[in-house]
Amino acid sequence: MKIITTAILLVITLLAVPIFSYFFGTAPGPAEWTAIKTLMIMLIIVIAYCFIVGELTKNNSQVDKLWSILPIIYTWIVAGYSDFSPRLVLMSLLVTLWGVRLTANFAMKGAYQWRFWAGEEDYRWLVLRQKPEFSPPWKWTLFNLFFISGYQQVLILLFTLPSIVALQNTAAPIGIFDYAAAGLMLFFIGYETLADIQQWNFQSRKSAMIKAGKELSGDEKKGFLEKGLWAWSRHPNYFAEQAIWICFYLFSVAAGGQWFNWSIAGSLLLVVLFQGSSNFSEEISAAKYPDYTDYQKRIPRFLPFGGFPKVSGKA
Repeated sequence: MKIITTAILLVITLLAVPIFSYFFGTAPGPAEWTAIKTLMIMLIIVIAYCFIVGELTKNNSQVDKLWSILPIIYTWIVAGYSDFSPRLVLMSLLVTLWGVRLTANFAMKGAYQWRFWAGEEDYRWLVLRQKPEFSPPWKWTLFNLFFISGYQQVLILLFTLPSIVALQNTAAPIGIFDYAAAGLMLFFIGYETLADIQQWNFQSRKSAMIKAGKELSGDEKKGFLEKGLWAWSRHPNYFAEQAIWICFYLFSVAAGGQWFNWSIAGSLLLVVLFQGSSNFSEEISAAKYPDYTDYQKRIPRFLPFGGFPKVSGKA
């Protein structure tokens, strides 16, 4: 019941946070609502696609495949509505860089195939499907509709909506605050890239040693990576992903001149999602690897600000 309760709470926050945030900043005008309606039509189509294909193929990573692609499309659509204003072009280029990099990383794991509905499924969906909370199967169908396909797709749209605030304020000239937000966003894209490369190299090395019948040692013997950025936080890639979209929100601050506006809902909800997602990932890791509990005690979850990494006394 814990997983279902968490999912219900996430859906409730999905409704509550945007409604609450809507009362801050300047509400979208007719021109902005025209762009939003276009995005909403796309959203409905994509939710239906992910749900139907996921049900038919039993591969629930359809949303995962689109996670890094849709924000590119959304932001360029909004940029088009602005006649490609400098700020929105900059925002769209940064999202494109983020998306291309993340898509390539996911492709390396076998997520994309010429049969678009196939490909590697995120291991966590398989673990979830097998839990007693989702028996009988109709419970999983509802979970797929409302959380996997529905919640996540709405969230993807929400964290790109600072672009709508930029559309509201195309007359505001691009300035130093925009360039600072861009610099931070580039830094965290690089940070996430480095974390993913380190994890990919570790998993490849461990897999090669197992296939060759070699004795595992160090982090490979523990089963999880504890070096590089992973010595400073347990989820450096998750930390960077959240930071990227908080930086993206800063463009709306630069455009509208207000620190708090309605488009903050997406980045706030993304932070909430990663809390639940990391909880579940760590539950799986702690069950698989005996040393992981010690790692949890020594290393911060996201923020790499817990002081110097403490060296475990275990071999």
